[in-house]
Amino acid sequence: MEAAAPPSPLPLPLLPDFNPGVRRFLDARFRSAADLTTAADVEAEIRGRCAELEALLSDLSVRICEAAVAYSSCHEAAGSALHGVRDGLGALRASISTGVGEEVEVGMEKMQFEQLPALASEVARVEMVKDYAETALKLDCLVGDIEDAVSSSVTRKLKSVGDNLEKTHHVVIGYLKNIEDILASVTTTRPQWVCLLSAVDHRVDRSLAILRPQAIVDHRALLTSLGWPPSLAGSKFSSIDSGKQAEIVNPLFSMTGDLKSKYSESFLSLCNLQELHKRRKARQLKGHNVGNQLRQPLWVIEELVNPISTAAQHHFSKWTDKPEFVFALAYKIIRDFVDSMDEILQPLVDKAKLIGYSCREEWISGMVIALSTYLTKEIFPKQIELLQESSSSDAGCTPYQARVSWLSLVDLMISFDKRTQDLISGTGLLLTVKDDDNWQRISVLSVFCDRPDWLEVWAEIERQETMDKLKSAMESEKNWSTRIEGTMLEYGSDDYRSPAITSAIQQSLSLLIDRARPIPNTTLRAEFIRMSVSPIISEFLGHMLRRCQEAEGLTALADDNALLKVSQSINAARYFESTLTEWCEDVFFLEMDDLSVNAEGGCIFQQEINHLKEFRMEWVDKIATVILRAFDSRSRDYLKNKRQWLEKSEGPAVSRAFIESLDYMQGQLSKLEGGLNALDFVTVWRSVASGVDQLLFSGIFAGSTKISNGGVERLQGDISVLFAVFSAWCLRPEGFFPRLSEGLRLLKVDEQQLRDGVFTDKNWPREYGIRHLTAADAEKIIKNRVYEA
Repeated sequence: MEAAAPPSPLPLPLLPDFNPGVRRFLDARFRSAADLTTAADVEAEIRGRCAELEALLSDLSVRICEAAVAYSSCHEAAGSALHGVRDGLGALRASISTGVGEEVEVGMEKMQFEQLPALASEVARVEMVKDYAETALKLDCLVGDIEDAVSSSVTRKLKSVGDNLEKTHHVVIGYLKNIEDILASVTTTRPQWVCLLSAVDHRVDRSLAILRPQAIVDHRALLTSLGWPPSLAGSKFSSIDSGKQAEIVNPLFSMTGDLKSKYSESFLSLCNLQELHKRRKARQLKGHNVGNQLRQPLWVIEELVNPISTAAQHHFSKWTDKPEFVFALAYKIIRDFVDSMDEILQPLVDKAKLIGYSCREEWISGMVIALSTYLTKEIFPKQIELLQESSSSDAGCTPYQARVSWLSLVDLMISFDKRTQDLISGTGLLLTVKDDDNWQRISVLSVFCDRPDWLEVWAEIERQETMDKLKSAMESEKNWSTRIEGTMLEYGSDDYRSPAITSAIQQSLSLLIDRARPIPNTTLRAEFIRMSVSPIISEFLGHMLRRCQEAEGLTALADDNALLKVSQSINAARYFESTLTEWCEDVFFLEMDDLSVNAEGGCIFQQEINHLKEFRMEWVDKIATVILRAFDSRSRDYLKNKRQWLEKSEGPAVSRAFIESLDYMQGQLSKLEGGLNALDFVTVWRSVASGVDQLLFSGIFAGSTKISNGGVERLQGDISVLFAVFSAWCLRPEGFFPRLSEGLRLLKVDEQQLRDGVFTDKNWPREYGIRHLTAADAEKIIKNRVYEA
C-alpha cells in the first residue's frame, strides 16, 4: 500500500489580513532573514504570554462566579424578606375584612396601628440591606477591575510609553472616578456605612500607591525624550526690555506629532489623578476645618520645575559670592518658559477640569520655592557666618560691610519678588487665593517665615543702620530750630510747628515700613515693624525727654530758651502722635490689629502713641505750673494786702501790683503762643486760667477778708483786666474763671435782699446761678461783705 500523503499545510493568511498589533510584533522580531533563526524563541515567548492571559482569564472567571453567587444569595435573601412582608400585609388585610362585630373591628384597628411602625421599620431595614448589598457588589466589581488593571500593568512590566499604557491609565482613572462618585453619595445619604467606606478606601489607596508612582515615572520618561530640562549653559542674562528672543530653547514649543500627543495624554492622566486625589481628600476631611490645606502644587508643573531647578543649582553653586547672578538666572528661567505655560499647558489643565489652578502661577511658584530652598541652604548660612565673624579682630570684613552685604541680598530678594509678581499681575491675573499661604508660594522672602531668627537679624540691621543716620540729625540744633511748614492740624487753621528733625525721622520710618510690606506674612510684618520701627520711636522719645530735662535742670523752665526747647519737643511729640494715628488707620496696619506682637491690642503703634501722649501732657502741665508759680510769686503782695478791700479808690479801680502780675503772665503766654502748636497751647492757657481762678479765689475769698463797696469795685476792675487778657484766646473768658465770677456775683448782692432773708432757703445758690461754690463758701462770702451806711 502506498503511504498516506502528509497533510497539506494550512494556507498562511495574506499580509493585509494580519492584526496591526500582530504585524508590529512580527516586524519588531523579524527585521531581516537572519532573525528567522530566533523563531523558536519567539514561539516560546508567545506561548508564555498566552499562558499568562489564560491564567488571568481563568482567575477573572472564578471571581465573576463568586460575585454572581454573592449577588444571588443577597438577592434571594432580599426576595424572601419582601415575600414575608407581602404575606404579612395580606394576612393583615384578610383579618381586617373578615372581622365580625364592632368590638372585633375596634380590636383589629388597634392591632393594625400597633403593627404599622414595626412593619415600616422592617421594610426600611430590608430596603437598606438591599441597597447595601447592591452598593457593596458594585464597588467590589469596580475595585476588582482597578486591581486587575494595575496588577496586569505591573506583571507585564511595560517600560516604554505607548498607547496601551495611557489607555490603561485612562481606564483605571475612569473606574476610580466612578468609585468616588458612589462613595460621595454614600457619605451623604448613608454616613453610617463607615466600615464599607473604610474598606473601599483602603483597597483604592493600595492601588493608587502603585498607579501614581508608575504614572509619574512614565511622565518623566516622556519629558526626557522631549529634551527636558533644556541646557542652561551659555544662557545670557539679557534685559526683559531688550526685546531679544529667549536664549534658552523651550522643548514644549518644539513638540510635534505623536510625541506631543503622548505628552498631552500623560499630562491629562496626571491631572486627572490629582483631581481625583483632591476629591477623595475633600470627602474624607468633610466636616473638618482644613481651610486651604487641601490645595497642593500642580503635579505636572512640579515635574517640570524639579529637573530644571536641579540643573540651575549647578550654576548657582558657582555664584555664592555673586547672588545677583543667581537671581538673574532664576528670573530668566521663569520668564522664558512662562508663556508656554499659558499657551500649551493651561488648556490641558482646563480640559482635565482641575479647578483653581493657573499653570503660570504654579510655574512661578515652583521656581520661587526652589530658589528659596537654595537661599535657605546655601546663601543665608554664609551671611550669618559673615556677620558673626565680622566682630572678631582677624575678620576679613568689618561689621559695616557684613551688614551692607546682608541688606544687598534683601534688596535683591525684594526686587526679584516684584518682578516675578509682575509676571502674574501683568497679564491681568490675580492670585487664585489672596492670603498669606498663597503669597508665600510666590515670594522668596518666605525664607523669613521659616526662620524668624533671620527676620530678627534683618530687623536689627535695619534699625541699626537707620539709627546711625539719625543720631547726628537729632544732635543738630538746627534741625530743632527749623520748622516743617504746611503740617496742618486736623481741626484748626494753624500748623504743628514741628521741628525739621521730625520730618527726617518720619521719612526713615516710612522707608522701614516699606521694607516690611513685601514680607508675605501678616504676623511677621508686624514683628518686623515692632523690632525695627518701635525702638527708633522710643529712642527719639528718650532724646526729647533728655532735652526737656536738661532745660528744666538748668533754669527750671524760667528762661525763654528753656521754654522754647520744651515747646519744640512737645510739638514734635504732637506731630508724631498724629502721624502714628494716621498710619494706624491704613489698611496695611489694620490687618495687624489684635496680633500677639501687640501687647496693648488695637493699633500696632498704640503703645508708642500712649507714651508720646503721656510725655506731651506731662510737659504741658509743667509749663502751666511754671507760669502759675511765677504768677503766684508776683501776686503774693497783692493777695496779702487785705486793707485794699476796705479802702475807697480815688483813681482807677485797678490794683497796680495785680496788673504787673498779669503783664508777666500775658507775656509768657504770648511767647508760648508763637512757639507751641495750637492744640497744646489751648491746654496750657486753660490750665493757667484754672490755676489763676483757684489761686485768686483762695487768696481773696477763702479767708476772713472783709470787702466793702470800694473793695468790690477794685476787685471788679482787677477781674475785668484778667478777663481782657484771656479774651485774646476765647470769647467768654468768665467761663474759665467760675469761682471768681460767682464770688463777685455774691458780692454784688443788695443789702436789702439780705435783710429780707432771701438767702435762708436751701436752694438759693441754684436760683442765683451758683454752681461751682459750696454753700459754706457762699455763706462766708456774704458774711464778709461790708455794706456802707
